[in-house]
Amino acid sequence: MAAKFEPKEPVQLNAPNYTPISVDDLGKNSGADGQPCYVAIKGIVFDVSGKDAYQPGGSYSAFAGKDASRALGLMSTKAEDVRPDWFDLGEKEKKTLDDWFTFFQKRYNIIGTVQGATNKDPDSAL
Repeated sequence: MAAKFEPKEPVQLNAPNYTPISVDDLGKNSGADGQPCYVAIKGIVFDVSGKDAYQPGGSYSAFAGKDASRALGLMSTKAEDVRPDWFDLGEKEKKTLDDWFTFFQKRYNIIGTVQGATNKDPDSAL
């Protein structure tokens, strides 16, 4: 089942880095003004720089510089859904969020964790 998330082109990823990143620093990395572009899921920060969809004006730009866990679980790009809380989602939405997390893990470098995040997966070793 995990094969469905494999990238079409091979991706060389660095070893995950779990350096704490403040919410303010996460927000500064939205791809604007030549800055890197980060998206967090369940408190884990991914570097999505270079992917047009997350850059300003892109179809997923609402996620840039934020923890988009809830929005990803809901399959939403609405600004009000782009927030870290996800524990109250239904089982279907939690599965969708898990699928997105797997998708990101296979494509983007993990460059940190959101400092003080309260939305980390309780089943995760992190």
